Amino acid sequence: MSSTSLPPLAASMRGRLGPRRISAWLVARATAPATSLWVVVTFAVVHAVLWTAILTNLKAAQDVHMDVAEAYAWGSRFLLGYGKHPPLSGWIAGLWFAVFPVKDWASYALAMAVNGSGLVIVWLASLKVVDRRRAFFVVVMVALYPIFNFKGFKYNADLVQLLTLPLLVLAYLNAFEKRSAASGLWLGLAGAAALMTKYWVLTMIGAIGLAALLHPERLRFLASPAPWVAIVTMLVAMIPHLVWLWRVDFVAITYAGDVYTLSDRGRAAELVLGYVGHNLALLALPVALAALVMAWPPRFAFCNWRGGPNPGVNVSQAINVWLVQAIVAVGPPLGGLAFTIYMKTDWGISLFFLVPLALVAIPALRLRSVMLPRLAAVWLVLSLLTLIASPWIARREMAANPNGATGYGARSELARELTKAWHARFGSPWPLVAGFAEMNTPMTFYSPDHPRPFTVPTTPEETWSSGLSALEDLKREGFIGICDTTDNRIAACEAWMAKEAPKAEPLVMTTQRFFHGQAGPAIVWKVYIQASGG
Repeated sequence: MSSTSLPPLAASMRGRLGPRRISAWLVARATAPATSLWVVVTFAVVHAVLWTAILTNLKAAQDVHMDVAEAYAWGSRFLLGYGKHPPLSGWIAGLWFAVFPVKDWASYALAMAVNGSGLVIVWLASLKVVDRRRAFFVVVMVALYPIFNFKGFKYNADLVQLLTLPLLVLAYLNAFEKRSAASGLWLGLAGAAALMTKYWVLTMIGAIGLAALLHPERLRFLASPAPWVAIVTMLVAMIPHLVWLWRVDFVAITYAGDVYTLSDRGRAAELVLGYVGHNLALLALPVALAALVMAWPPRFAFCNWRGGPNPGVNVSQAINVWLVQAIVAVGPPLGGLAFTIYMKTDWGISLFFLVPLALVAIPALRLRSVMLPRLAAVWLVLSLLTLIASPWIARREMAANPNGATGYGARSELARELTKAWHARFGSPWPLVAGFAEMNTPMTFYSPDHPRPFTVPTTPEETWSSGLSALEDLKREGFIGICDTTDNRIAACEAWMAKEAPKAEPLVMTTQRFFHGQAGPAIVWKVYIQASGG
């Protein structure tokens, strides 16, 4: 035997497990009708598990984001609305934490479970437009979209739209194809589920309506029962929430109008430009990586385009995707300018998941089988490298900018100390916490007693609240009020405490977090402990 030869078993294993064999196996399974669903589900599960571990490491020096704590608090009671938003994100959080412990890692697992489920639904929607080869390529592109990994750590109503809006698009494509009453029923229910997430989804619902009107085959669709059954079903399904909205004097709409309406048109234009730039930057990563994969080796780059019909693309459904994506890309920024709206960059989270499908559905694009395992390998390598580097990144971030994130403010430590203080005085679970929204919901999340939050109004005109507690509950059950001395609204917080809890026991507490030798900000809290019946 020569020195360069391999033992028969090793040579056999190399033949079985070599890159080409693995690539061929992945392509075969991802494109076969009998196995493609399980490949996509497995990919989504692995993605969710990997990025749960990554995010847990990346955020180890921080508390969960306020939105996560708020969603947990909402989920403690299954209401028809929570003041600022419809209830679906709270319901999902409530169901999740009924099974999983109230820990940071579980909140990141929840976010990734939503994203992973969204990946599967994107694949199902893609199959209405392209073949299985292209659909799997779309899923991997979407998994590389930062909203589905780095930026997906924050579970809130915006993130849940990555589940409900792909479901809505899937239902629309299905209804456009089948044009039956049953498909219209599913479309209406999907529309109601999306609306129960956040009213912002009216942008997507409106885009779908416009796409249906602009599509060359619109008359066939509009003449069918599907769109009309969908409209009636959605309205009927929304009745309980609409009744709640009426009973609370449309407080959620008042919240949106008060918080996100601007008087300065120049400021509105600045925010719109930031919104557009932010979302273009996020989309650049998956598009650029896919383009690089397709352009390698360079001598084949120009072979990826061809003319004529493409049996792998349903052009009629592709037109729907192009129209919907174009409308939701252009409409909201124009609306923000026209109505001087405070455009948050996070609002674009849910509106651009169709970009990979819109690009892959171009009929002239030739997508060779080898590109699927290549892009999957890029996703896997980037994910594993990020997992390995994540502890170092966490230490580096805190060392470089310890005051740059509210999560470094040691709210979890404060929650534990206040729980001990309440128990020492009253020997009972801590029932309620009062403070600004950034302050009270982290106490709900981190205290073992999970006290219900009461949001202290910043101004007398502020009328919205979570609906989880009322002023009468505070007086009857007792509470701990908290004012952050680093908050520029401290005077409003102290004035409210003086008015509503004049007999409360005042305390001053300081918390500071240390992570691998790095110190977070030391924050002084003014605490007010009010006994029940006070």
